[in-house]
Order: sequence, then C-alpha cells, then structure tokens
Amino acid sequence: MRIEVVVNANARRGSHNVLRALERALPAANLRRTRSLEDVEILAKSFVSSPPDLVLSAGGDGSALALVNAVRRARDASPRAERGPLLRMGLLRLGTGNGWAHSCGAPRLGLGLKRLSDFVERGGRARDLPLLRYDLVEADGMLAHFAGTGWDAELIDDFHGQKHDTSVIPSWARNGLVGYLNGLFTRSVPRNLRLPRVEIEVKNTGSAALGIDARGRPFDLVGGDAGRVLYRGPVSICGVGTSPQWGFGFRAFPFARLVPGRFNLRMYVGTTKEALARVPQLWAGRHPMPKMLTWMLTRCSVELSRPVPFQAGGDLLGHRDRIEYGISGETVEVLDWRAFGRLVGAPERLLKDVIAGQLEPVLAQSGIIGS
Repeated sequence: MRIEVVVNANARRGSHNVLRALERALPAANLRRTRSLEDVEILAKSFVSSPPDLVLSAGGDGSALALVNAVRRARDASPRAERGPLLRMGLLRLGTGNGWAHSCGAPRLGLGLKRLSDFVERGGRARDLPLLRYDLVEADGMLAHFAGTGWDAELIDDFHGQKHDTSVIPSWARNGLVGYLNGLFTRSVPRNLRLPRVEIEVKNTGSAALGIDARGRPFDLVGGDAGRVLYRGPVSICGVGTSPQWGFGFRAFPFARLVPGRFNLRMYVGTTKEALARVPQLWAGRHPMPKMLTWMLTRCSVELSRPVPFQAGGDLLGHRDRIEYGISGETVEVLDWRAFGRLVGAPERLLKDVIAGQLEPVLAQSGIIGS
C-alpha cells in the first residue's frame, strides 16, 4: 500500500520531533514536507499522475484544503486524469485548526500513528480502509468543508491579533483554544457590541430548500423554492458546512452529513448579548434553538449590508459583501478513524474469542463453568 505523508512545516507542531515520529511509525511511507503553496502544487500534480492509496495530511484544516484545491487544479489541467474523489485522505491532528480531523474521530497524533503502523505491519490493504465520503462547498472558486461570515471569520483574525496584545495571559499560552477564547472576549465581543449590526439577504439559487424539524429530520421548506429569499434581516453569523465541526468540539453544522449532495446552512440572527448567554448551546450545536435558522441547500447567494470578514476552511480570505455558495461536484474520501480503531483492534479481539472458545469446553468438562 502506497502512503504519502504531507507535513506542513509551518504548522505550530510541524517540528523535527513530529517528522521523526512519522518516520519511525511509517518507514515505508513517502514523507513530503511543504513550506509553500508552490510545494503543494508540485505534490498535487504528482498525485494526479500517480494516485497514492492514502495521503496523510498533517497540518490542520487549512493544509488539507490547500492540497485538495491543488489536486483539483492539477486534475482539471490533465484531461486524462482519473475521475472520482479528488483524494483518499487520512487527517492527522497537527496544527491549530483540526475541525475536520475531529469530525472524523482522529485520535491524538501518537495513537493515530500507532494504529496506522499496526495496520501496515499486518499487511493491511487499501481496500480495507474504512472511508467517509465528503461533499465540498465551493465559494469564490475555492473548495472547503465549511465557510462563512460573521464572528467565525472575525475570530480567526482576532486569534492572530491577540497574540500581540497586552494581556494577563502569557504570550506562550495564547495558542489553541485559549488564544481563540482570548480573541473572542477581548476583541470580537467588544467590537460587535459597539458596531451596528450587519443586514443580510439569503436567496436560494439551487434545488428546493429543506428545513430541519425539532427531531432532526429534513422536510420540504414552505417558500423554499429556487429564487426565493429565505431570510432578510440582521445577522451575527452565517456559515455553511459539509463537516460538523469548526474545531475544539464546536459543532457549528450538526446536520452537515444528513443529506448527501447538500450543505448545512446555519445562521444566528440574535444579538451579541443573546449569543453570549447561549455559548454552551451554540458550542454543542443544539437544535432547535431560538434565533438559529437551519437549512439544507445546494446553492445560495448571500448579500450583506457592508463588507465583512470571510473565511473558508478556517483561513481568512478578506472581506466580502456578496458570496455565492454551492455544493461542488467534487468529493474527497477521508479515513474514518473511529471505524479504523475498531478494525485495527479486531485481531486482538478475534484472538481472545478463539482462546475463549478453546478454553470453554475444557472449563465446562471440569465443572468450573456450566456446559
């Protein structure tokens, strides 16, 4: 089985220690260290001309999406390239943004590498890998598993900005979840309490919209036909996703995989104060929730009253006052780490069952257990 490991050398944990751990766990794999988008483009072309059985991406959501988009560009430029999913990926938890990896059940890095090593050593085959097929959202010509405007996009910028602010939190501690929360409460919240609210218009431009009932079931939305305005008014967050999590356990799109071929649009229209009072419910992806609108769409247009920060896959892409979201015809296959953990553990359980099966008759004859 041919495994390619792509490591973002710029990721916060893309250190020599991580590289050594990867080399020890998967000595037969090809280890590729990228430092620039040019490196990623070169790799993508090689993957299109000779598709690997599995590409392990180490570097967070942004690194995985950079590779996915580069592969699409390379495949579009190669008319003889194979069709089907763009990549077969295994997402490793490395870097800051690991929402996609968490959604797939990725364990901590060491445990994930141990399971992969065991699988390879036992002669595991590519066709045995448990995979999840993900649809992708397209916006501004980019493929992503989530994108949006509002606090989520602002928070990415504020996360980086808070690292240079005066704070009681030591600079070395302002990474990961602590850094995001610090940016939220010292920058994002005060700004949104001060500024006038943004107005938004969301129009369905694809297939008839689906709503989600209180039991989490899709239904045909009355007035949700193509060309209809689904909402017009103030908004705090408007995001779309085909994967449930933003990261750190934040279930922004709990219905992302409910209906294949559609993305989950969620929009919070309450005020900043109302959102702060509901942070636990927002974090858990609770549904239904007051002032949270939830739909399943194939395409939509979003118009805003002023340019606001826009992010895709956790990367800030500037400011927009108009965005077109659409479900892409492209998909990716991603390793299901939960099922993979059960698969790798199967031989040990099987051995225990065999031993138990051999011992049971002996124990029964001895009267130790009932026959």
